Amino acid sequence: MPELPEVEVVRRGLADHVVGRSIATAAFTGARVARRHVAGPADLADRITGLEVSAARRRGKYLWLVLSDQAQPVLGLIAHLGMSGQLLVEAADAPDEKHLHARFTFADGGPELRFVDQRTFGGFALDDLADDGVPHQIRHIAPDPFEPVYDQAAVVRRIKASDSAIKRMILHQGVVSGIGNIYADEALWRAKVHGERPASSLTKPAISRVLDHARDVMAAALLQGGTSFDALYVNVNGASGYFDRSLHAYGQEGEPCARCGTPIRREQFMNRSSFSCPRCQPRPRTPRPSRA
Repeated sequence: MPELPEVEVVRRGLADHVVGRSIATAAFTGARVARRHVAGPADLADRITGLEVSAARRRGKYLWLVLSDQAQPVLGLIAHLGMSGQLLVEAADAPDEKHLHARFTFADGGPELRFVDQRTFGGFALDDLADDGVPHQIRHIAPDPFEPVYDQAAVVRRIKASDSAIKRMILHQGVVSGIGNIYADEALWRAKVHGERPASSLTKPAISRVLDHARDVMAAALLQGGTSFDALYVNVNGASGYFDRSLHAYGQEGEPCARCGTPIRREQFMNRSSFSCPRCQPRPRTPRPSRA
């Protein structure tokens, strides 16, 4: 799944190429692309036609276009990228992609916006905006580390109060959003903390360092266009990111740790792979059973 840096790369592309333009037509094809809009794809297309895209916004891994009528924000068009969704800016005469599921044309006659989704887990939903500009459907998602409203001290307190594993807590999108498996492993490697350490066993400064590293590694990934392991994760121009070349833990099983040279290990955690250094990030000790 794309994480915060990959979604932010797409958001910036939309801000450059789509914001300020009015939707002339919208077409949704296939059974799944508008499944989150109960009234169906035709109604979704009718409701957004004629509206202006006034902003492209993001919270964590969630992306939406702010649609305005006469300069007044009225709706948020949430774009769920899923596992393989791509938002591409294409010339109108460009050949249709094989897995094209949505097309937006604009009143200025310029390039189209297309949604291509090979695995069809992505799609669109329309929602009213809350007072802070966030669609109601994603109000339960916590602010991410790049938002002005993000309160790291409050996040640290919440994590510290939990006995859950530290990795589970930083992956919890209701605690802090945007961090996925890749950047969680990278942040924990930088902080020299094993992901299964109980959060409550860490000091508040240690938890804060993990969060700082998460922000730093995502910022570094953003500068390189995100992490692309295949051709499915691309920006609006179809270009892949290359931060996968800079990963120290995730996907590096058997490779020497960049700090100590110990081979990186792969373990199972929350039904996914987790990568860490056995020496720099020792597993938490299993408590001994109490004596009778």
